[in-house]
Amino acid sequence: MLYHLLYPLRETSIIFNLLRYITFRVAAAAVTSLLISFIIGPTVINILRKKHIGDPVREDSPEHHKIKKGTPSMGGIIMVIAFTISTLLWADLGNLYIWLALLGTLFSAAMGFWDDYLKIVKRHRKGMLGREKLVGQIILGLVVGFIFYLNPPMESVRTATELPFIKNITIDFSIFYILWIAFVITGSSNSINLTDGLDGLAVGLSAIVAAVFVITAYIVGRWDFSNYLNILYLPGAGELSIFAAAVGGVCLGFLWYNSFPASVFMGDTGALSLGAAFGTVAVLLKKEFLLLIVGGVFVVETLSVIIQVISFQTTGKRVFRMTPIHHSFELKGDPEPKIVARFWIIGILFALLGLATFKVR
Repeated sequence: MLYHLLYPLRETSIIFNLLRYITFRVAAAAVTSLLISFIIGPTVINILRKKHIGDPVREDSPEHHKIKKGTPSMGGIIMVIAFTISTLLWADLGNLYIWLALLGTLFSAAMGFWDDYLKIVKRHRKGMLGREKLVGQIILGLVVGFIFYLNPPMESVRTATELPFIKNITIDFSIFYILWIAFVITGSSNSINLTDGLDGLAVGLSAIVAAVFVITAYIVGRWDFSNYLNILYLPGAGELSIFAAAVGGVCLGFLWYNSFPASVFMGDTGALSLGAAFGTVAVLLKKEFLLLIVGGVFVVETLSVIIQVISFQTTGKRVFRMTPIHHSFELKGDPEPKIVARFWIIGILFALLGLATFKVR
């Protein structure tokens, strides 16, 4: 919005010329979403507390989690408001990438909000049924995929995606491309939801992933950088770095309130929206396999649940003491802040590995 309103004034003052630079708007978007979360955070948390919109805590949670019962949840509202306003202020609203990213994120946020509302306000223990949530995520993925299929950045890569570590090689999904997009967005949404079990864990890791996609979108959107690194150049994709920066900034802002001991939880409102944001950005940049690497901790958490379920259903035995796997470390006696810090470190290593794929090819 500011880009469209103020950039035409560049002839009157050189300061408005800054808006032509994506790097400036990236920094502005990150700071804006951070500040908005700081400003509205206390008010939203107080409203949630007064309305008794608190976390019910899983019945099978570790014993020390019981003290978290009643902690305000649905704090993802803070995140959604902040990064949406920031994106609308600083991004080029004539860019299709931005609207697809917002579509995926806001639809998932609405679905997460409804799930939280059913669980916390209406006291429906399980909220939305798993199949209802899955159907909604698949429909979202199909819609995003269909729009992107009809409006490819380049005809030559309409249904293709890029592989890490391998130069000038793509996978063409052909008629299955839209289904592939639906799979990626659905998987990404659920992986963050599963990881959001310790104070600051999911949102801290999300900030790391967002930072990687700020860099990735900027590179992919510049012909000179992408040509030098031998990766796909996608015209206009650089604007997604502004969206990713807004998401990263709000993650840091929310971490202020969500760090141990948490004053608020993001709930499904935040977890599903973050997951959809990363999934959508990954498919738009054709970097789905990069997301698999930089979101490595989310992948491990998800796999631990899948392995546990399959093992218990087939053999009656559990591989882990409790899943997602961060709870297994809790049951071993590791303090929650230590587990979170170590998972962040692992997340940073995965992020560095992901960035290395641009050069190690």
